Amino acid sequence: MTTTTSVGPRYASQQVARLYFIGALALFVGQIVFGITLGLQYLIGDLFFPAIPFNIARMVHTNLLIVWLLMGFMGSAYYLIPEESETELHSPALAQALFWIFLGAGALTILGYLLVPYATLAAATGNDWLATMGREFLEQPLPTKLGIVVVALGFLYNISLTVLKGRKTAISLVLLTGLWGLALLFLFSFVNPSNLVRDKMYWWFVVHLWVEGVWELILGSLLAYLLIKTTGVDREVIDKWLYLIITFALVTGILGTGHHFYFIGLPGYWQWVGSVFSALEPIPFFMMTLFAFNMVQRRKREHPNQAAVLWTVGCAVMGFLGAGLWGFIHTLSPVNYYTHGSQVTAAHGHLAFYGAYVLVVIAMISYAMPILRGREANPRRAQSVEMWSFWVMSIGMAVMVLALTGAGILQVWLQRIPPTEGALGFMQTQDQLRFFYWVRVAGGVGFLAGLVMYLWSFFVGPATDEAPAAPATLARA
Repeated sequence: MTTTTSVGPRYASQQVARLYFIGALALFVGQIVFGITLGLQYLIGDLFFPAIPFNIARMVHTNLLIVWLLMGFMGSAYYLIPEESETELHSPALAQALFWIFLGAGALTILGYLLVPYATLAAATGNDWLATMGREFLEQPLPTKLGIVVVALGFLYNISLTVLKGRKTAISLVLLTGLWGLALLFLFSFVNPSNLVRDKMYWWFVVHLWVEGVWELILGSLLAYLLIKTTGVDREVIDKWLYLIITFALVTGILGTGHHFYFIGLPGYWQWVGSVFSALEPIPFFMMTLFAFNMVQRRKREHPNQAAVLWTVGCAVMGFLGAGLWGFIHTLSPVNYYTHGSQVTAAHGHLAFYGAYVLVVIAMISYAMPILRGREANPRRAQSVEMWSFWVMSIGMAVMVLALTGAGILQVWLQRIPPTEGALGFMQTQDQLRFFYWVRVAGGVGFLAGLVMYLWSFFVGPATDEAPAAPATLARA
């Protein structure tokens, strides 16, 4: 064992990331609290009514998910880009100002949802002038959407100039491409045509091409960066993997959008295009799993931050299970005909977001925050708590996902497969799913406990002055 090493970030401007990481974790806690509230409202219909009706709690839950992940991506970019570019961030002051603007706009939007009837909020924020509200995940009032655009443009200006004046690497260029794609695709949220088919197409251009398109570029670049830092494997090897993964991600993700076009009025050939290419979407996620394990096995060093290694490898595995396997379960059109919009969809959504995007942000925070606090890695006790938090959160998520999968299968069996005269109504079916909903709540409480453990790990000090080390088996986990 070695003594604890005092280190810090290579570039002073990387400290900006700390604000974004703290803000993201705070919003993450809020998202989970509202998620458990929603789970209970499935079982206790008038819980918190009329103060927090179900539709408002759901908006808060999903909007907090998007905002804190975006904040996590921004923090990760502000930490990664100066190091990859070998130069200071173009404007740390701009990055700090944009953080407070983003946080303030997000907080005001959530308060608006909770304190003002949604129709009143729409009328007061210019929705009659430019209708952009009322669509799932894109419920934000017009001023908030405009604020997001301003923040995104300022953020992209900042990191783009940093990349342009410094070293160009595969990781920074792929990350920049993903972030620019994220911002440009969000512009479709301002298009709300009266034709329902076009409306759903543009909506999926934002939602699907984010999470199954450009976000995968962000995911791949962050994973590549973490694996370089924690394994010491040659950059050339990791770059080749990264290019291969993003090629498959873009080809399958863009054409795989067709699995959302099955039943919304578009030509029938989309059933073939969507089925074939979305069935191939697990490939890039499986490649990420192979990528992570292969790099860890070929590592040239035992990194002292074994918690970050665990989060990184866990991200690759859980991402494949959630976005890959659970997505494939119901992506073919003959299956999707029965499962579309059921609890099977909810199971896939929860595990995919957790595995692919929640875990990669936490992995970046786990790696970067100790360095931002002046040490290469957290003490052994803190890392032990952090590793336990990974397992508790992952088991809690697994319980939730299995419960939702069981609920979805039973929902299809009772409500959608029987002949019309033999099928149960929606609410009758929901009554039959209560056991699964209780299990889902238990999983959510377990997940929250794991998140609290993760936050607690930041305040756990060393038992001795020894450096945080981990058994070799953990390094190979």
